[in-house]
Amino acid sequence: MQRLIPELSELPRPVLRRSEDLEPGSWTKPHSHDWAQFSHATSGVLEVKTPQGNYFLPPARGILIPPGVTHEVTTSQPALMRSLYIDAAVLGPNTTACRVLEVSPLVRELLLAFLGLPERYDLHGPDGRLAAVLIERLVLLPEVDFALPMPADPRLGAVCAGLQLDPEDKRTMAELARGAGMTERTMARIFTRQTGISFGEWRRRLRLLLSLKRLEQGGNVTAAALESGYDSTSAFIAAFKRLFHKTPGDFFGHKAR
Repeated sequence: MQRLIPELSELPRPVLRRSEDLEPGSWTKPHSHDWAQFSHATSGVLEVKTPQGNYFLPPARGILIPPGVTHEVTTSQPALMRSLYIDAAVLGPNTTACRVLEVSPLVRELLLAFLGLPERYDLHGPDGRLAAVLIERLVLLPEVDFALPMPADPRLGAVCAGLQLDPEDKRTMAELARGAGMTERTMARIFTRQTGISFGEWRRRLRLLLSLKRLEQGGNVTAAALESGYDSTSAFIAAFKRLFHKTPGDFFGHKAR
């Protein structure tokens, strides 16, 4: 289901809140804002797509999107999405690239409190001070690596798009390179230059990031391992921990089994 984007010529306050309960298959068309956006899922896994890369947001992670960055948001499962539209002037000079942030319990509670305020809150009263504290704490959140960089080369972009649709594709890099009309060596060189990581690492990261959706729904770790191209659960758990610094069980608690 396509989600409609609010038509705003300007923000009524430096920080505007937005709360949505998303149905499975919800999506937005590519768009941008004149202000920054922070989005956070309290359940479900959001995927934010930009020309520079895709970002995956399981619960307790949020994304800060700078003004002017074209993006679209999708979810394949029900999700509770909580967002802020933020005047760039209150964020400071460092908001130049998308950043996935680990949402602390304090920021989560501040965000929930802010969501209950009127849209045109009193800038100079307690509500305005709450908004200021929320943004002060938000910009201090630690960044986490839930990004999947995308190559600018259209041939490689087509390869990556195909693998996102079919992450279990068993073709080797040499076979994919031939399909894209280049040698394996050329593909490796261009891919690393444009994304900052090797194609093999990109492919592993894609599969692990996609596994978040199954695991967040309470999916079986063994099934997630097989879907991610791993022959054993232990190898999958080790790779998951290298990327996310936690095992699936620690990451999702009782949901991952």
